[in-house]
Amino acid sequence: MPYVNIKITREGATAEQKARLIEGTTQLLVDVLGKNPKTTFVVIEEVDTDNWGIAGEPVTAIRARAKASGG
Repeated sequence: MPYVNIKITREGATAEQKARLIEGTTQLLVDVLGKNPKTTFVVIEEVDTDNWGIAGEPVTAIRARAKASGG
């Protein structure tokens, strides 16, 4: 009974995109490990960018700086 937890930043992933992640992840476990899709659980957690950091800095600050510099 595989359990996969996908964490993404809360930045507007659509319901369709999340459904594709769930479907694709499930299929990957079927194809690679031979797992039963009926007992494969995929959970998507969305995390605020204030609560996600890269290289010691919140993603919110990184994105704000990139936006200010035109990136």
